[in-house]
Amino acid sequence: MDTSEFEFSLPPELVATVPALRREQARLLVMDRTDGSCKHARFHELLGFLPARSLLVLNDTRVFPARLRGRKPTGGAVEFLLTRRGGELPREGDHFVEEWEALARGMGGVSASIDVGGGVVVTIRERREAGAVLVRVTGPGPSLLAALDAIGEVPLPPYIEAARRRDPAAADAAVDDRARYQTVYAATTGAVAAPTAGLHFTPELLAAMRDRCAVVEVDLRIGLDTFRPVAEDDLDAHAMHSEAYAIDADVRALVTGARAAGRRVVAVGTTAARVLETIADPHAPDAGRTRLKIQPPYAFRVVDALVTNFHLPRSTLLALVMAFCGAEETRRLYRLAIEQRYRFYSFGDAMLIR
Repeated sequence: MDTSEFEFSLPPELVATVPALRREQARLLVMDRTDGSCKHARFHELLGFLPARSLLVLNDTRVFPARLRGRKPTGGAVEFLLTRRGGELPREGDHFVEEWEALARGMGGVSASIDVGGGVVVTIRERREAGAVLVRVTGPGPSLLAALDAIGEVPLPPYIEAARRRDPAAADAAVDDRARYQTVYAATTGAVAAPTAGLHFTPELLAAMRDRCAVVEVDLRIGLDTFRPVAEDDLDAHAMHSEAYAIDADVRALVTGARAAGRRVVAVGTTAARVLETIADPHAPDAGRTRLKIQPPYAFRVVDALVTNFHLPRSTLLALVMAFCGAEETRRLYRLAIEQRYRFYSFGDAMLIR
């Protein structure tokens, strides 16, 4: 698939730099694949568009405050975005010692250790491509994850941070990102980005869903690829980073049973869809790492309906939607969403493709 096929032009004012005032008040574009018809609704109306006894699958990964900031000895600003925990090294007295994969910004060729606050020090051990590094992190306490609540920042997508820098009013309107860039059902810590389709759920909406549908959770720890646009001209040449996933055996049985009974399996987000399509292979383990890249043409084996936000151009997420909905139909939906002034990307509005 040529990457020019999933380019589009978006008016900058439609980039959502903050979420809807209330989660469930985000807009919802509903598209029926049987006839191509579309309806406009609000997310709290989602239940009315799903058949009774549908199986709703959520990604319950929890975003951790993975961005660390510090300064070089020269005073220049440095930033590390932690992407994946490596090995735990022998402790040094009362200090933890850990290896992490990260993205570094501002380091240049400097090899100095960087104090990122709270007594935590980051040292680059290996430089890789495109700003990726392997770092050694030391600090007081049981672990880096335990220290991050005090020193780390929520790793908002770069375009949101850039928009807020350009527009002070947008920055002033920013809500509590730690609360709103997290689903209300987040459970398993380890993601550097939120499964954004799930950001629109409230506890009350979930309770209503459970009264009418079966609701289950899987875990995909969203990692580096979320921040990587496709740079190649051909999507086939884009190498997906692996991401850790896990699904309970009883959830796998529920998915298999729903399919056998003809019940609709609804993936909330592209990440939940990737897990479901990964474990469609009967030989895939219940927990492991997936590099599954879904793009046209792809025959979905599990997912019958998809709840998803509006994604960035040249992204593997948009390619997945095109595989599910059809490339031309997806382009039509995005044109309609732009015409109707939907809000785009992580803090934006949602679609239901059924």
